[in-house]
Amino acid sequence: MSHVVLLGDSIFDNAAYVPGQPDVVRQVRAMLPPGWRATLCAVDGATARDVASQLRNIPSEATHLVVSAGGNDALQQSDVLRQAARSVADVLNRLADIRDRFARDYDAMLDAVIRFRLPTTLCTIYDARFPDPQEQRLVVTGLAIFNDVITRAAFARRLPLIDLRLICSEPDDYANPIEPSAKGGEKIATTISEIVAGNRSQASPVFTSVRDPHVQFGSSPA
Repeated sequence: MSHVVLLGDSIFDNAAYVPGQPDVVRQVRAMLPPGWRATLCAVDGATARDVASQLRNIPSEATHLVVSAGGNDALQQSDVLRQAARSVADVLNRLADIRDRFARDYDAMLDAVIRFRLPTTLCTIYDARFPDPQEQRLVVTGLAIFNDVITRAAFARRLPLIDLRLICSEPDDYANPIEPSAKGGEKIATTISEIVAGNRSQASPVFTSVRDPHVQFGSSPA
């Protein structure tokens, strides 16, 4: 029997934000093939570092892991958007420091996850939905440095990646500026179920190694 485990934050642990409606794990369970199971280990408010404690709760019969982490890491650094700066270089240096710290935390988290040697799928951080256009613009720009870390980590390890920026693309996909609604959760759950059940192929392949410069197009290596 296949058993999907959801790790990370409130992208999956969103029951508190959709009262009276199905949360993501319930939607995943409803969409998985007959006989499959899904367990929620994700915790609202968790950062990438916090996923380590969730790994202790993974059922022994788990067969697939799905991780959505990083949004709360970004939220903890959101004050940088309102800080004064002397120059553009000053701003970029601050953002680079934030990116480096997150990269260390995310890579350490992912190293711990892949030690389970189970099929693992990662998620980007979605764009959120703030009512003020200027705040939304700043948030999306700031999140780009976090998503760069996540996409690089996924591509380097050749792991499937769900780009939540493209999944949750409409205003009513959000219950509030940063949490998925039941509609958004349904989109997320649908994508998860299709990937783990093998019903969705990689539509946009990413190449992560350099072609041998000594091999010409249309030829075979010696």
